[in-house]
Amino acid sequence: MARGIDAVEFDPAERALGALLEMGVQRAFITLHGRFGEDGTVQGALELLGIPYTGPGVQASALAIDKHMTKRLWRCDGLSTPAWRMVGSAAQARAAADALGLPLMFKAAHEGSTLGMRRADLMEEVDAAYEEAARFDAAVLAEQFIEGDEVTIAVLGEGDAARALPIIHIVAPGGQYDFEHKYFSDDTRYICPAALPVHEAEAIAALALASYRSLGCRGWGRVDVMIRAHDRKPFLLEINTSPGMTGHSLVPMAAAAAGLRYDDLCLQVLADARLDGARGVAR
Repeated sequence: MARGIDAVEFDPAERALGALLEMGVQRAFITLHGRFGEDGTVQGALELLGIPYTGPGVQASALAIDKHMTKRLWRCDGLSTPAWRMVGSAAQARAAADALGLPLMFKAAHEGSTLGMRRADLMEEVDAAYEEAARFDAAVLAEQFIEGDEVTIAVLGEGDAARALPIIHIVAPGGQYDFEHKYFSDDTRYICPAALPVHEAEAIAALALASYRSLGCRGWGRVDVMIRAHDRKPFLLEINTSPGMTGHSLVPMAAAAAGLRYDDLCLQVLADARLDGARGVAR
């Protein structure tokens, strides 16, 4: 807030962006998750600074963090995704349960890392599931639960040159891959490459690539898919445009299965850093 011509205060975000310019940063490797880091906000700031960055651009990032808009685009492009309703109250949540059937997954529509996600198997559990999601976001998505195997597919590149890395099968206790089982539990198992028939793995990889291109993603991302048990049909859940990059994260795991070392993966992602605008070539 300006207090006078010679006295101006900058908030921490402004100071951080100014520091990037002072340091002469040539490229930014984004590993922020969720709001502000994965939703186009920091991407937009880097656009203004003219600093090329990793991962999708402003529009694709903003679309991908919005589960409702993501599913609408996928549905428009003929890609399979579970049926859903947007709900804004417990009463609407119960109406969605009547319309879609149980079980249902309730999700905060603009969050990542499985925050604000809860399953309701019975009608008496719907209110609590809705309220849990609503703690994180006023926009709550009620999504038909797909019973079956959960897999995730890392994607590198852009457009026709984008390629899928080996599929990872996520085996969480009780099929609940929530925040606890993602970050703290030792009970979740990851099988990579997933033990799938070749034709099934190829179909899932093709679906993941189509979903990535549908949103206009570039650089890298990770697509989450459920394979319905009774007919093995894959359904798109969501896409992560700033995946985890710790030594035990899923994209490095898939890259290792493809023969790509962690440091080479980082360099490849960084080499693809660019801007949306006319200054889009990395310096």
